[in-house]
Amino acid sequence: MSGKRVVIVGGVAGGATCAARVRRLDEAAEILVLDRGPYVSFANCGLPYYVGDVIRDENKLLLATPELFRSRFNIEVRTMHEATAMDRARQIVKVKNLATGVENEEPYDALVLAPGAAPIRPAWPGIDLPGIFTLRTVPDSAEMRRWIETRKPKSAVVVGGGFIGLEMAENLQHRGLAVTLVEMAQQVMPPLDVEMAEYAQQRLESHGVDLELGQGVVGFERGASGGLLVRTQSGAAFETEMVVLAIGVRPETQLAREAGLALGERGGIRVDEQMQTSDARIWAVGDAVEVRNFVTGAWELVPLAGPANRQARIAADAICGRATKFRGVQGTAVCGVLGLTVAMTGATEKALRRAGIADFECVYLHNGHHVGYYPGAKAIHLKLLFRKSDGLVLGAQAAGEEGVERRIDVIAQAIQMRATVFDLEESELCYAPQYGGAKDPVNFAGMVAANIVRGDVQMMPWSELRSAAASAFLVDVRDPQELRGGAIEGAVNIPLGELRTRLGELPRDREIVLSCQIGQRSYYAYRLLKHHGFNAQVLSGGFNTYRAIYPDGLE
Repeated sequence: MSGKRVVIVGGVAGGATCAARVRRLDEAAEILVLDRGPYVSFANCGLPYYVGDVIRDENKLLLATPELFRSRFNIEVRTMHEATAMDRARQIVKVKNLATGVENEEPYDALVLAPGAAPIRPAWPGIDLPGIFTLRTVPDSAEMRRWIETRKPKSAVVVGGGFIGLEMAENLQHRGLAVTLVEMAQQVMPPLDVEMAEYAQQRLESHGVDLELGQGVVGFERGASGGLLVRTQSGAAFETEMVVLAIGVRPETQLAREAGLALGERGGIRVDEQMQTSDARIWAVGDAVEVRNFVTGAWELVPLAGPANRQARIAADAICGRATKFRGVQGTAVCGVLGLTVAMTGATEKALRRAGIADFECVYLHNGHHVGYYPGAKAIHLKLLFRKSDGLVLGAQAAGEEGVERRIDVIAQAIQMRATVFDLEESELCYAPQYGGAKDPVNFAGMVAANIVRGDVQMMPWSELRSAAASAFLVDVRDPQELRGGAIEGAVNIPLGELRTRLGELPRDREIVLSCQIGQRSYYAYRLLKHHGFNAQVLSGGFNTYRAIYPDGLE
């Protein structure tokens, strides 16, 4: 037992977890947690659902009180106390009591910074008009609830189409508001690859959310009817009665910056594998820090509760003298939107390209979340990214109504263990008719990817189809009745069952691009044609992926 004094700035996932972990490792330590808000530990991921009245009792969001920290862990927690400065030479933190205005100094042997990140609120004209909200704390969500309950607005504009933006759109609609979602990018959920974001876009539109993509907000005005007018770069204007800004967060680094701690290229606090800053007596965790991406090695800001909790434990272990190492982040995340689950882990295609990584391939699957003969099977649209040279799993994204998060969790663990697609192929997962299949979607993803690595199939990325269509010979191997739901323009329909007897209809001097509904029959056709000496490729993901990418066709 050391008896050292540990001061932690900030609570919630990072600070509160670190404090409790230090106590479990060191009974003699004196632990002080400072938080400038009224609550030290609350479920910030539940805030959109409190606004949406899915969670009705504010107390359900409060995970631990100062009294609980005192009685259970002998930890002193001071809420409404803001750390205003650090004197690193003297090892003290200057603190202001926000309720009384009294200032004092707190010495430390070890200091942990867990200030989190603040919602971005640009200096747009009209940004301070009543009815414009951001969401970070319980009081923020309570203020939105009061606005809805007292003003009874009929419409809302959500600015930003990321995870929080989609959750807010769903919850505001749950409260009966007509929702317009304005996003500067050409897709919702910008972290996802564009073709995987399409499933979320379709779900939002089918449930009546007005999507305004490629619209950058420039300011706000009072509307003619007394509400708000949201203006965009294109000149469009959207009238509404309340606005929620969900355009991202910025790490809270003022305290660290003013104290001279090193910051990273992304603007977060730079830490090592023990979460130690450039000062050997100061650690930092959570949304304010930059950490390495586990897959690409790039420095990133990843404001997620899971990594913050793990970082907090690492910092506590390091403070207490244990050998420890943070592996990095892989951005495993999940979002529910109007009955659709969207999840991801590891690197996306766009992230790999940004990092200059060219040795990768991807496959798409559209398998049911359990066997088709058992009632209620729902499709899982899954994209798996892997290193083509050796099959190392790099990332995955998926969307569907059931079983999505389970598959992404399996692949997330595979990435942690540096598994390959051959490991996914061999994974032994739970099977019963109502839960999965003897070959789970994860197994299928591994099998399809392994076929590519082994050279058993040549895939054509959907992004190359438009340029290839002019010279390639497109063959759709589905049954004729399936074409009623749509087909690729110019594709010749030769059902798989007739292909052997119709090989004479295929050219030997042109590349043949094969498609079906999800890719399985195209693979069978590919193997047949390769044995007969044809030059062929399989359209990745089949017509299901094509329809998501080219809703209006190739033209």
